Amino acid sequence: MRESGRKRTLNIPLARILAVDDESSIRETLRSILETEGYAVEVAQDGREALDLFKNQNFDVVLCDVKMRGMDGIEVLVALRELAPDLPVIMISGHGTIDTAVESLRKGAYDYIQKPLDLNRLLVSLRNALDRNSLVAETQRLRQKVQQENEIVGDSAAIQEVRTMMQRVASTNARVLITGENGTGKELVARGIHQQSALVNGPFIEVNCAAIPSELIESELFGHEKGAFTSAIKQRKGKFELACDGTLFLDEIGDMSLDAQAKVLRALQEQRITRVGGDKEIEVNPRVIAATNKNLQEEIKAGRFREDLYHRLSVILIHVPALRERKEDIPLLVERFIATLCAQNGMAKRKISSQAMKALTDCPWTGNVRELHNIVERLLIMTDGEISAADIVRYVN
Repeated sequence: MRESGRKRTLNIPLARILAVDDESSIRETLRSILETEGYAVEVAQDGREALDLFKNQNFDVVLCDVKMRGMDGIEVLVALRELAPDLPVIMISGHGTIDTAVESLRKGAYDYIQKPLDLNRLLVSLRNALDRNSLVAETQRLRQKVQQENEIVGDSAAIQEVRTMMQRVASTNARVLITGENGTGKELVARGIHQQSALVNGPFIEVNCAAIPSELIESELFGHEKGAFTSAIKQRKGKFELACDGTLFLDEIGDMSLDAQAKVLRALQEQRITRVGGDKEIEVNPRVIAATNKNLQEEIKAGRFREDLYHRLSVILIHVPALRERKEDIPLLVERFIATLCAQNGMAKRKISSQAMKALTDCPWTGNVRELHNIVERLLIMTDGEISAADIVRYVN
């Protein structure tokens, strides 16, 4: 026996369905069946009534007849897609043709079902549509969470200038070189540019050039063919390929060997790469953002960095200031870290005294924002109640 939808949804809000059909018998049949399955149902006898209901209530799925007097189902579908692009609309018709089905799907219908309605087919389509809603909502929640985690916090003039540069460059495909000390948030700037760009739905691929041995950097960036070297047991795509239609972030580019620099320069010039052990050229088109904590002009003078690669990468230069250069942002950062860390660790929101905040603001912060984050986490773990100035003396080196 099928489990009742009402029993399954006692502790959660009922999914709301709008059924639109100009035949009263079908409207009431749909209402009866769907309410038995545990859904909350509203009905409309034509397109105008449906749109009026939709503008005043929230619905999770719409069932809409194609052939109706006045405003037909296709017109209703188009109007609903303008009002709520992510809303699943299931079209139903007793006069269905292939052309009608194709037109419905082309204009954004989630599904198309012919009359007489197959109950199981209808319920499966509804469940799938609701599952899709859940996935869309979860994706949006995760995207908002990522944006919050990657948000650059601060109101100082230096940080406002960085934000302005990010917004200006995000709408272009220009290459960007981000400079700044370790721990200042160069990766956050790179991710922020990606998230504000037209490539936001593409991949963001990061390569830490300082963490990869020089003998492996070529394989990491350009991939390799099976058998190219002893441990190459299968073909592997490199970061340039994986980042196509997205952003490739070359972190700590100043630590890359001269040999690898030459190959990256060629890839940027020609927008083609060749996998290690291969002879086929592969077109690649990622947007490249690089970052370094080194003074590349000095590295060029010392012969450790190619000047031509520098000019390829530095179409736009963004410098991220050290934390000691924007101390007015420290209270905002501390409050953000406290809120985030307490939420992540299931702690009650903690307070920090004004004296403790001043003591933190007066610290030199040679490790920049990363060091501040670690210190705040240490204080939350090692103290109870309000964080005091004495706690700063005790736990901040």
